[in-house]
Amino acid sequence: MIQVTRTFLPPLHEYEEQVKRCWDSGYLSNRGPMVLELEEKLLNRLGIPWVLLTVNGTIPIQIALKLIDHTGEIITTPFSYVATTASIVWEKFKPVFADIEPDTLTIDPKKVESLISPNTRAILATHVFGNPCDLVQLEALANRYGILVIYDAAHAFGVKFRGESIFNYGDISTCSFHATKLFHTGEGGAIFCKESLRHKVYYSHNFGHDGPLQFHGLGINGKMSELQAAMGLSLLPHIDDIISKRAAIVQMYEERLLWSRLSTMKIREGAEWNYSYFPLLLPNESTLLKVQQALNAENIFPRRYFYPSLNTLPYVEYAPMPISEEIASRILCLPLYVGLSESEIDRIASIINNNL
Repeated sequence: MIQVTRTFLPPLHEYEEQVKRCWDSGYLSNRGPMVLELEEKLLNRLGIPWVLLTVNGTIPIQIALKLIDHTGEIITTPFSYVATTASIVWEKFKPVFADIEPDTLTIDPKKVESLISPNTRAILATHVFGNPCDLVQLEALANRYGILVIYDAAHAFGVKFRGESIFNYGDISTCSFHATKLFHTGEGGAIFCKESLRHKVYYSHNFGHDGPLQFHGLGINGKMSELQAAMGLSLLPHIDDIISKRAAIVQMYEERLLWSRLSTMKIREGAEWNYSYFPLLLPNESTLLKVQQALNAENIFPRRYFYPSLNTLPYVEYAPMPISEEIASRILCLPLYVGLSESEIDRIASIINNNL
């Protein structure tokens, strides 16, 4: 069976060596030595000034929204994973959708500006499949109107824009270290933010604690465990090899697919991409369903990702998003993971080409 992704696992003995450290130290949680070590290694690897590791990739978005003093509207993209919109609704804000650019698949700043009102509290934008948003325009808007800009960078580990880590942009950025991501801790995530927000973000992820008996304010338990950090420490030395092998797979797809009938997203100029996903745009939904059925018949399972367009969810107020809805109807993410062979890629491409 060929799934859309397969979790990269480091050699078992490398993970066992890290896990043994938990037994030796007696630490399993509460920001033990392995969490601190992983944070330090990520700072050095990514070239960022600050990172806070979390138990998953959704808690950082919820914490970011909790930093906003008053409820109101969050302008966001309809083309993302459901966690982006669900977090907004969960935290009692109203999502206001701005449609996307048809080539990059990221939120369109021109549409964002037309939606800014006195009730707007923040812009929450997604770097789609690791492809950066229009950072320059979005941050100019946020500065002009005095609102926060939060980036859902779940897919963007290792991505750079104009030579700088994508996590250095915005007031807050978040990332997922879920098992499906190219860098993962089994389950986990991280939050990155401006210096002025770090203290509040830190105590917000630790029940509001200021020392063992004092409290700064409201908080939740968002801390990463030592066992999660053990996986991250085991996997991090392999990350260059992971990205290199994924890039080679993407290149093979690009060489084999029938581009006169297909397209994919345009990587933003100035971006250094991480090959996190390979989205394929088919001519229409009927062709997508035909291709998907043909692949499934051969035990190959791509994913309709992102689908459906989030403005159609049952718990939000519907507003037409013609570009997002049309893209969501005909996009298919192809299998992409370390270990996918050239012969398997040949077979996938051949099935797709023969069913267009």
